[in-house]
Amino acid sequence: MIVVGAGNAALCAALAAAESGAKVTVLERAPEAEAGGNSRFTAGAFRCVYDGADDLRALMPDLTDAEALSADFGTYTEAQFFDDMGRVTEYRTDPELCELLVTRSRPTMRWMQGQGVRFMPIWGRQAYRIGGRFKFWGGLTVEAWGGGPGLVETLYALARAAGIEIAFGAHVTALLADDDGVHGVRMRQGGRTSELRAKAVVLACGGFESNPEWRTRYLGPGWDLAKVRGTRFNTGEGIRMALDIGAAPYGNWSGCHAVGWDRNAPEFGDLAVGDGFQKHSYPLGVMLNARGERFVDEGADFRNYTYAKYGRAILAQPGQFAWQVFDARVTPLLRDEYRIRQATRVRAGSLEDLAAALEDVDAARALATLTAFNAAVMSDVPFDPNVKDGRGTVGLAVPKSNWANPIDAPPFEAFAVTCGVTFTFGGLKIDAAARVIDADGAAIPGLYAAGELVGGLFYNNYPGGSGLMAGAVFGKIAGASAEAFASAA
Repeated sequence: MIVVGAGNAALCAALAAAESGAKVTVLERAPEAEAGGNSRFTAGAFRCVYDGADDLRALMPDLTDAEALSADFGTYTEAQFFDDMGRVTEYRTDPELCELLVTRSRPTMRWMQGQGVRFMPIWGRQAYRIGGRFKFWGGLTVEAWGGGPGLVETLYALARAAGIEIAFGAHVTALLADDDGVHGVRMRQGGRTSELRAKAVVLACGGFESNPEWRTRYLGPGWDLAKVRGTRFNTGEGIRMALDIGAAPYGNWSGCHAVGWDRNAPEFGDLAVGDGFQKHSYPLGVMLNARGERFVDEGADFRNYTYAKYGRAILAQPGQFAWQVFDARVTPLLRDEYRIRQATRVRAGSLEDLAAALEDVDAARALATLTAFNAAVMSDVPFDPNVKDGRGTVGLAVPKSNWANPIDAPPFEAFAVTCGVTFTFGGLKIDAAARVIDADGAAIPGLYAAGELVGGLFYNNYPGGSGLMAGAVFGKIAGASAEAFASAA
């Protein structure tokens, strides 16, 4: 059996197949130093169902009694997960795929933990310490130990221990297929082209976010100007080779996961910085465009329900950038990524000086916008960053619904952001067994898919942490299904 790709979804597929006795070869396009796909660039967060602290402690046996008592983890039920998936995708998410994602999330996490993946609470990113206790919010509680890099390194170690062969620098260019289905792949490695035969192939090699021509073709004009948060190797090759043999395109081809990303970040992700170029504390402040105007409701919802769509909003602004503005009242609450030395920031002791320091921004209009915002804040409503506190604004054309504080406590800080694409939403159509479906609605024998090249789950937006969870869920399904097919062949 062959798995194309070597990120979270691919390695879960490989481990699931090897668990059932399959001989598995993983083909990774990237060199070993850059391997792991987008998974390696993430914070390692997984959105999963849990009914309380006992469920989480089963996933995180390293959690001490003191740590458990210091946190209010709440619950995240199947009903809440379904509601979040429906709400943020505007109820377009494929019902069958969504049901699998939600109902398999908890058992898949337990399976990963049983394989040897370690998890921990997302201290600091998804909880603020109020009154001596952390309160988790937004349905996102668990991350892999060591974040994305730790997750990938653990999965590699587990794969090697299971006897799975991983070939780096192996660029798969085509599927070997005929009327009876898929029988292997054509690949290029070390400057030589060869064919590798197998009874089943799992495609798990990402979307097309690193292909500027495809981004412009499918996402629209201007998307060639966006930064790429992750690997430079996700150019849509897996999708293309499946379409070439008749696979059905599916999902939101004009949509993607896109966030606020440092304006001066490199074109592709930098493993030395990881996800540090992201800037996700905007619900605590305001965002201004080049005209000095606000353009989104920064407090519409918890950040993990808005961040994946606000990158598109930033890209649509003049010059494809914005400034996030904060004052001393909230800067202690900013996420760790605001403290990296590579951040593009300015600092000032007055709003007038801050507005003047915002590069490429109409300073007079920015000052007027901040002054009007301060006057509109509902200061009689208590501020609480752990809940949707209803502390909004009154009378503004673009409201702020929650967490609105006057920006009036110096020193002031602002951070320049642009659009960073994480992954694209359009891809291949699969069924409940992760079989790739052709344009006539039939499964292509021997071909399976998982991860970011699967279409149909996410439309317009995405709940934070559901990408890695979907990769693991459908990776496990794809690996087990492919092994069963190969064994029966």
